[in-house]
Amino acid sequence: MLDWILATLVLMGAFFTLVGSIGLYKLPDFYMRLHGPTKATTLGAGAILIASMLYFSFSTQTPSLHEILVTIFLFITAPVSAHLMAKAALHVKLKTVKRTQYDS
Repeated sequence: MLDWILATLVLMGAFFTLVGSIGLYKLPDFYMRLHGPTKATTLGAGAILIASMLYFSFSTQTPSLHEILVTIFLFITAPVSAHLMAKAALHVKLKTVKRTQYDS
């Protein structure tokens, strides 16, 4: 049963990482591209890290806390870095596609 859970988590992580990478490549401007690595890729890396934590916890019979710490660090820093990059892009007035412009 553990093998099925690990395989599901790794495949789900690989899928979300792939979707995030494709989004980073395909989307037309910076603000849209920001969603790829911060949303899907973070979720994909988190799923792979959780699978790694489960595998090493069950194979060594001791809790594996390294992956938990990396996952927490990833989930905290990704939104903060995305926010800072978006604020910097607004500050330097990067060009946007018409559909991402905000009319106030």
